[in-house]
Amino acid sequence: MLSKSDIQNVAALRQKKFRQKYNQFIVEGEKMSEEVLSASQFSIVSIFAVREWLDKNARALKSHEQKIKEVSETELKLISGLTTPNKVVMLLQIPLPDLAISISDSILIENIKSETQNPKSFFLYLDGIQDPGNMGTIWRIADWFGIENVFCSDTCVDTWNPKVIQACMGAFLRVRTREINFAELKKTFPAYPIYGAVLGGDNIFGQKFAQLEKNERGIIVIGNEGNGISPDILREIQYQISIPRAGKAESLNAAVATGIICAFLINS
Repeated sequence: MLSKSDIQNVAALRQKKFRQKYNQFIVEGEKMSEEVLSASQFSIVSIFAVREWLDKNARALKSHEQKIKEVSETELKLISGLTTPNKVVMLLQIPLPDLAISISDSILIENIKSETQNPKSFFLYLDGIQDPGNMGTIWRIADWFGIENVFCSDTCVDTWNPKVIQACMGAFLRVRTREINFAELKKTFPAYPIYGAVLGGDNIFGQKFAQLEKNERGIIVIGNEGNGISPDILREIQYQISIPRAGKAESLNAAVATGIICAFLINS
């Protein structure tokens, strides 16, 4: 049976301070949980699942038997963050390097530099993205376009927020995210051109931008949903770009804009 302690532990991980305290985060749903079982970079702490799912994945679960707790659908509702619980809830360990606790920007950025082997690569830098759905969707977009690193300012929503993880649809297994100071990132990759999504910037599909030299690498900056890119980062943008509006919408969703910009820069 699901214990009171189990319920309290899962509930606690919906708050950032407890995710940081215990170095754990929540993954929910069949597809993502099955992806976790076939991956190796995340350590599984606990698995709460209904019998149907446990039977279906019995072979993959053999090495995790001590971490499994079978629950009923009624019990699953007590720990699920979904309107309709989806058979399984997992608790995973947050990779220690990604916590960036007691690690200086310089050490962290050197680790990133050593891991970035492909010289023809784009990074995303998210400046103050607050909505968990946007953050997770942007993470998923990065996964789609083969962007291996997504960097975040300290004003972004926590990437291990359950709503972010749910929205990213397993992208956390393939795309690294780290909180880092933009100045350090720019200093470490000085040859990378910097693109920024800015209202009133050059039309990304227009003649002026088309005449710019096409690059096979760069840093794409996406700003806060309401306020855009912060002034100190905006001053560093080499190419201020915008997506032309044909209708009457006041603005474009940050994740949607990210997808359009990535499609243009990476596939052109």
